[in-house]
Amino acid sequence: MKKTLFIAALLCTAFVFSQEKTPPKPFKTELYGFARVDYSIDTRQSAQVREFHLNLWPLDKKIDSKGADINASGASNFLSVVSRLGVKASGPDVWGAKASGVLEGDFFGNTEQSIALFRLRHAYAKLDWEKTSLTFGQTWYPQFIPEVFPGVANFSTGIPFNPFGWATQFRLDQKLSNQFKFSFIAYKDREFGAFPIDGKQNSPVYNSVIPAMHGKIEFRNKSVIAGLGAELYPNKPLIESNGVKSNETLNSTSVLAYFKYNAEKFHIKAYGISGENLHHLVMLGGYASYANGTNPVTYEGIRTNSFWLDIASNSATTAPGFFFGFTNQDGTSANTSALGIYGRGINSTRGVKDIVRASARIDFKQNKFRLTPEIEYTAATHGNTQKDLSISGIENKVANFRATVSAVYSF
Repeated sequence: MKKTLFIAALLCTAFVFSQEKTPPKPFKTELYGFARVDYSIDTRQSAQVREFHLNLWPLDKKIDSKGADINASGASNFLSVVSRLGVKASGPDVWGAKASGVLEGDFFGNTEQSIALFRLRHAYAKLDWEKTSLTFGQTWYPQFIPEVFPGVANFSTGIPFNPFGWATQFRLDQKLSNQFKFSFIAYKDREFGAFPIDGKQNSPVYNSVIPAMHGKIEFRNKSVIAGLGAELYPNKPLIESNGVKSNETLNSTSVLAYFKYNAEKFHIKAYGISGENLHHLVMLGGYASYANGTNPVTYEGIRTNSFWLDIASNSATTAPGFFFGFTNQDGTSANTSALGIYGRGINSTRGVKDIVRASARIDFKQNKFRLTPEIEYTAATHGNTQKDLSISGIENKVANFRATVSAVYSF
C-alpha cells in the first residue's frame, strides 16, 4: 500500500511540473564599441565635416589678386571623435517573437559646434518571428545596406557616393523563401533631414503628413547578396510663403541596386542609386523652388546619380582593398529660373558637376586590433549653374590627395 501511494505521489508531482510554464528567458545585455584614432593629411581644402575628419570633395578654385589659388592649401588633423559605445539587450519573448534592442552612440556630435559630444546613432527595438520581423526606432536609412557598404578606412564609409545616416522608422521584413526577403520601411528624417527654407531643422520632413516610404526585395545565399529598392520621399518645405498659405509638396523618387559576392579569399561589393533630392542621404543635390501662378511656390528635386565598387581581401591578418566611386548631379526638368536652390554642392552661380574617387588601403589585423593606412584621390569638376540647374560652362577640375592612418581597438 505504501509503495502504491509513493508511486502515485511521484506521478502527481510529475504531472504538476509538466503543467508549469517554461520559465521566461532572462534579460541579457552586452556592451560593445571601439576606441579609434585617425590621422589624415590633405593636399587641398575640401568641403568637409568635423574639422576635416570627413572630406566630401575638393573645393573650387579661388583665385586671389596675385593669381594664386587660395584653396590649393593642405590640412591635417588627429581625431578620436568617432570612437563608439553601444549596448545590445534581449529578453523574454513578446507575442511569440524574440525581442531585442540596441542603443548606440559616438562622439562625432550633431553639428560642428558639438564635436566630441555624445550623439545618438541607433535606438531601436526589434520583434523577430520565424518569417517576419518588426523594427521600431532609429536605425540605418533603408538605402544604407550594413552588409554592402565600402570598407574604406576613411570614416566617410563612401560618402558622398554611398548613402549614409539614420532615421526613426517602422520596418517590416518578410521572408518570402529561404533566399528572398521583402522589406517595407516608413521613416522620418532626424539628423540628416532635407534642407530647410525656413531655417527650422527638418521642417520639410515634419510638415509633411506622409512619411518617406521605401520598399525593396533582396536575395541572399552563402555567397551572394543582391537587392533592388525604390522610394517615395515626400517633403513640404513651407506652410506659408509671403504671408500666403502654401499647400505645395515635393514628392521625390529614387531607385537603387546593390550586390555583394563573397568568395573564400576576397569579396566584391557594388552599389548604384539614382534619384531626386538625395540631400538627406549626405549626397549631392537637393531641390529648388519656382514661382507658380496661384500658389506661392512649387518645388522640384535635383537629380543625383551615384555608383561605387569595392574589392577587398578576406584575409584575417593582412587585407588589402580598393574603392572606386563616381557621382554627379543632372539638374531638373524645369525650364524657368529657380527662385531658390536648397542643396549640397550647388548654389545659384556654381556647382559640383561630378566627383570621382579612388582609394587603396591595407587592413593589418590581430585579435581585436586593426591598423589601416589608406591613400585616397578625389577629383571634382566645378562649373556654372545653368537654368535647369545642370552644371556646365566655365569648368574647373580640381583634386585632393588624402593619406589616412586609422587605428581601432574593438571590444
